[in-house]
Amino acid sequence: MGRTFLNGLLTTGAMLSFMLMAPGAMAQDNQAGTGKNWTTPAGTLNGQRYSSLDQITNQNAGKLQVAWTFSTGVLRGHEGAPLVVGDVMYVHTPFPNIVYALDLNHEGKILWKYQPTQDPNVIPVMCCDTVNRGVAYGDGKIFLHQADTTLVALDAKTGKVAWSVKTDDPSKGATGTDAPLFVKDKVYVGVSGGEFGVRGWFAAYDANDGHQVWRGWSMGPDKDMLIVPGKTTVLGKPVAANSSLESWKGDQWKIGGGDTWGWKSYDPRTNLIFYGSGNPSTWNPTQRPGDNKYSMTIWARDADTGEVKWMYQMTPHDQWDYDGVNEMILTDQEIDGKPRHLLVHFDRNGFAYTLDRDSGELLVADKYDPAVNWATKIDMDRNSKDYGRPEVVPKYSTQHNGEDVNTTGICPAALGTKDEQPAAFSPQTGLFYVPTNHVCMDYEPFRVAYTAGQPYVGATLSMYPPKGSTNMGNFIAWDARTGKIVWSDPEQFSVWSGALATAGNVVFYGTLEGYLKAVDAKTGKELYSFKTPSGIIGNVITYEHAGKQYVAVLSGVGGWAGIGLAAGLTDPHAGLGAVGGYAALNQYTSLGGTLTVFALPQS
Repeated sequence: MGRTFLNGLLTTGAMLSFMLMAPGAMAQDNQAGTGKNWTTPAGTLNGQRYSSLDQITNQNAGKLQVAWTFSTGVLRGHEGAPLVVGDVMYVHTPFPNIVYALDLNHEGKILWKYQPTQDPNVIPVMCCDTVNRGVAYGDGKIFLHQADTTLVALDAKTGKVAWSVKTDDPSKGATGTDAPLFVKDKVYVGVSGGEFGVRGWFAAYDANDGHQVWRGWSMGPDKDMLIVPGKTTVLGKPVAANSSLESWKGDQWKIGGGDTWGWKSYDPRTNLIFYGSGNPSTWNPTQRPGDNKYSMTIWARDADTGEVKWMYQMTPHDQWDYDGVNEMILTDQEIDGKPRHLLVHFDRNGFAYTLDRDSGELLVADKYDPAVNWATKIDMDRNSKDYGRPEVVPKYSTQHNGEDVNTTGICPAALGTKDEQPAAFSPQTGLFYVPTNHVCMDYEPFRVAYTAGQPYVGATLSMYPPKGSTNMGNFIAWDARTGKIVWSDPEQFSVWSGALATAGNVVFYGTLEGYLKAVDAKTGKELYSFKTPSGIIGNVITYEHAGKQYVAVLSGVGGWAGIGLAAGLTDPHAGLGAVGGYAALNQYTSLGGTLTVFALPQS
């Protein structure tokens, strides 16, 4: 038994360099809404994926039409989203990580193209397709974290390399798939490679010259993690010295995973940056006794120094691959009539967490898919020794059932009730709009030995819809103040596209079959649907150009859910069970790599 890893298709081509118009003086969009541009991966630093644009409304969205399209030339999973800065759109691709600058004044004319030369040996160590989640803009530069862990800064006007730095070692399984985040004078990135025993880290680099400012590891000694014992807190209590080391057997932490390939958010009021760490290595829990701190954790770090202010581990001693890397959405709302600065996180484990982002206090934790069964609830009793921990059901515990035992009917599957596809928040409705997976699994752990650069998984999986269900996804509206689903729209396959909420009371998302959909923010009623050339695992954005609002999304099936199509895999257990679980997807879409831009017709 073992994991089938995903070989990619290396495409090559000559690098083109053209001059482009200056984007103009562009202050970085902050927390209030994207305005005319989309300059960060989530539109704003708070991760809300909300736009104040309102030309497209719930009254006229049904009239949307395709305005223009662009082919990326790459046929793998297109995650992430374009950026729009002034009159220029920046579009990225999966490996080989091409970046295009497109002139919005001339029907998407290519102004410049950056195509890095990377060792194709990085492809086999990319876990779940050859994806890249996007670029960041700041300081007149475009920042890209390449598959080979090269962080590169490109001149936004010309595409020429301003600087580049290596962040890790692909020969040991480390890869770069995350979208960087630019804040003030720094660029923040993490690392992928938990399925190869890569020890996770999160780092800040100087945007001017690329030197590393700080790096905080996910596990190990306090000095490596930038934890201050007695000052750093977990659920309001100061952590003891070397609390991470105490939760691992021997030196297992050195290959402990906890990687950081998800989304980042920033609060300028407190100067804190928020992100999550992923699964511990190996997937066989018997081989790593203890809580495995601090995998599966929400982190709040000082953006300037990296010092950890607070942490919260959602799934201690993970037994199901419930990565904790999903987005951290920052909002200001009332809880029980009291104004709060909130952080809301929809975890892979099927629970949605609402915390006070200043203190790390846990306020709400509830299932956002009723099918979730691996735990009954999160202990919310502040006087309990298990406060904040999940109450695990032994029947679905792969640790309890043991090695070489196939535990069946676990919900959700390893790809979670939601994977990396980011949710959106509307301050108009006070609701979160969440693309979800409605999928369960069988999970059989087995003993595996660690070899640097080789898969370090130790589990075989099968995936399928929950018993009695035919749909594998839902698009839901969630109230994070009460922990309740407000409405839910079922989808045949998982919703693997990031959502977008707008001031026009319209919410957009894409489907694995390739549909771009617009729904009413208050009711979930479908307003518009258009089938793009390939399945959508990209994130929807909106921008204004020449006085007109546009909506854009990348289509190109792939990622974990679409890996069977993307990599031509047929064994149902390949892709850690995703190939069999999503086998019917090839009846609805095929490979592609297209940007599709929508707008209302001329009046």
